[in-house]
Amino acid sequence: MVQFHIQPDSDIPASTQLFNQIRFAIASRQFPPGHRLPSTRALAMQTGLHRNTISKVYRQLEDIGLVDAQAGSGIYVRAQGSELSGARLRSPILEQHPQAYKVVQKGLDELLNQGCSLNQARELFLAEIDWRLRCSARVLVTAPGQDIGVGELMTQELEQALRIPVQLVPMEQLSDALDQAHSGTVVTSRYFIGEAEATAAPKSVRVIPIDIYNYAKEIHLVRSLPKDTCFGIVSLSSGILRAAEVIIHSLRGDDLLVMTAQTGDAYKLNALVRTARTIICDQASAGAVKTAITAARDDLIRPPQVVPCENYIGAESISLLKRELGLS
Repeated sequence: MVQFHIQPDSDIPASTQLFNQIRFAIASRQFPPGHRLPSTRALAMQTGLHRNTISKVYRQLEDIGLVDAQAGSGIYVRAQGSELSGARLRSPILEQHPQAYKVVQKGLDELLNQGCSLNQARELFLAEIDWRLRCSARVLVTAPGQDIGVGELMTQELEQALRIPVQLVPMEQLSDALDQAHSGTVVTSRYFIGEAEATAAPKSVRVIPIDIYNYAKEIHLVRSLPKDTCFGIVSLSSGILRAAEVIIHSLRGDDLLVMTAQTGDAYKLNALVRTARTIICDQASAGAVKTAITAARDDLIRPPQVVPCENYIGAESISLLKRELGLS
């Protein structure tokens, strides 16, 4: 069971600490789609927060489209994109082609009668459709312009894993980019899924949410660091750095001195490698961190331990994308 930790004496509001931790649990699929969030009572007992504070956090999560409140039942993680059951009933395509569902249903029934399972039938449909779209389909990664670094990180990892061109589009420019294409797939983190779907849905463009790495090994490392250790985090993404700081503070309070730097900020990066004993970085930042350490080697009594994370995008999400794009 996911445990939440709140530092009551922190300058960071308790609601902000809890909001960041729950959002991370959803984005890393520790709370998968359909998962029922703890009741306000249960979470109050675990964290010591007032139930009104927890209700406020749940409303914030609902406002950004990550959870749904079901009267008399509870708060559930919202399914997104291709995870939605019954999404075909709301598809604008059916408004233009009202008989399309019957055609699809008839073809599916025939495959099932021949002994295919639902999963096999799905693979057959996707393989045929994706084969026809492959020449014209585009994969677009989107993220807010203020945190375009996380988009760069996703783009790099997807190009390496899928071995196809991937276009990075700031969220603010996504609508214009989709107007220029007749087909394509938008990929984004669950952190930004609500805004991406709001832009893509009216254009009948599918959005596939990716699950991020859960950082279990890195969190274990943070828990085990001695008190007063200077600890560094380096990433392409300013948003990842902000979220990590809040989560680490929730775990350790003021026990650790946490320094952060974006990969492109040479001044902060050089200061960090000269001060931190342990540095966690994403894969895309590992080369820059090692280069900075090499440049500062004459000033270092002992080089810091560098711990590159696993890829930001979870392995299951990569497998899903390969199937959806007809690449596996």
